[in-house]
Amino acid sequence: MKVYCATGNQGKLREFRVAAEIEGIEVETIPGLDSILPPEETGETFEVNAALKAIYYSKFAVSELVFCDDSGLEVDALDRAPGVVSARYAGEHGGDEANNDLVLANLGSTVDRTARYVAVIALAKDGELLASFRGEVEGSITNVRRGANGFGYDPLFFYPPFGCTFGEASTGQKHGVSHRAKAFRELIAFLRAAHTLG
Repeated sequence: MKVYCATGNQGKLREFRVAAEIEGIEVETIPGLDSILPPEETGETFEVNAALKAIYYSKFAVSELVFCDDSGLEVDALDRAPGVVSARYAGEHGGDEANNDLVLANLGSTVDRTARYVAVIALAKDGELLASFRGEVEGSITNVRRGANGFGYDPLFFYPPFGCTFGEASTGQKHGVSHRAKAFRELIAFLRAAHTLG
């Protein structure tokens, strides 16, 4: 079975494809995605932003299932920032390095560094929202970057069961517990329950 994903983030796309392959599902990007003007993410929650993106992009893939995710980092000591603006925390063109720098700067020497990754995946077809799925993983923020794997805030996100950051963990390790993988597994379960997979 093929499901279409609307994301220009190659790191996210790789994670989805790894998780989908295990389930025997093919994940493809919407044809011509680069030429489609992205919608403005105006929601104040991951759920709202994921839904508005899925509904919007599904109109460009007639009669196909389309999913979009909205995900990010919530740091308790920063009132759950960066939250829905995780990708642009340091500005529209800041990038991962600048975003990580700003989290570290804002935390300073704060002792409570508890945090979580959150992902919400919304599924739509022909402009109609079908369902949404949420996944979370708890951890904490390190004082310095550790590891070069992954993307986003992975070098800062320490996951206690592994004893290392997501930036130090292997791809397989991360995919087994990540917020995005959890939400994606919920999506697969929904499709199976709806007999979409036969």
